[in-house]
Amino acid sequence: MSYQSFENLEVGKKACCLAVKLYDCLRDQMQRSAISIASNIAEGAERGSDKDFIRFLHYSKGSAGELRTQLYISDKIGIIKTEFRKELCQELTEISKMLHSLIKFKSLDN
Repeated sequence: MSYQSFENLEVGKKACCLAVKLYDCLRDQMQRSAISIASNIAEGAERGSDKDFIRFLHYSKGSAGELRTQLYISDKIGIIKTEFRKELCQELTEISKMLHSLIKFKSLDN
């Protein structure tokens, strides 16, 4: 089985079901994830080395995936509208692609 996307992984779907049961904590976690994306970009850029910058870009990319998952869960439990979730997930996918490109560029730079 080759990995294509976390959205297609059965374990990811089961984890979403678990999170639905624990949704009260979700809003705070979503805020932390969103803040983490931008904060890790800034922190990595300020570290002064490409190696650190790349590491923090990976953290940001991970937080973007984390937030997409939280948005899927929020949609399923009805705390956000599907259209809004789609819009935000599209933005997050674009951010992830940009981060991936930046990671590749900085990796080649070394």
